[in-house]
Amino acid sequence: MNSCLTNYMPNNQFKKGELYSFITGMASTAVARRLQRNFKQAGLEITIEQWSVLYHLWKEDGLSQQELCNRSFRDKPSITRLLDNLEKLKLVKRFPSKNDRRINLVKLTDEAIQLQEQTMDMANQTLNEALDGVSKEHVDMCKAVLAQVYENLK
Repeated sequence: MNSCLTNYMPNNQFKKGELYSFITGMASTAVARRLQRNFKQAGLEITIEQWSVLYHLWKEDGLSQQELCNRSFRDKPSITRLLDNLEKLKLVKRFPSKNDRRINLVKLTDEAIQLQEQTMDMANQTLNEALDGVSKEHVDMCKAVLAQVYENLK
């Protein structure tokens, strides 16, 4: 066997077929589906993708479209489409930057600010439901492993 491959195999503890499930993020998808369902049941007509953009703006309002791309790991056409839909819902407004008119800054509306507490509560409840029976130590370990995977591949 190629010695280059053997150096990396001990870290790969996945059986054939398991790696695919790991990479596709089945757990992440399940949480997103549940949160989407919870939004719908509460009468909130926003998608998880739209909510994730709002989340970044709640953390720091007035980001540029490019910064939203960077923070959400989405491409420009995806962010543009999401922002178009969020504007139709009257949740964000785009303004040209005073320093560089080629740059659009995205600001939350009052309607979006009012959604923050409710949707963040729902997200926390969904995560609590997802992590039922998982110890704090396992959550911490999982976060550390995923952070390391991200660092290795970024």
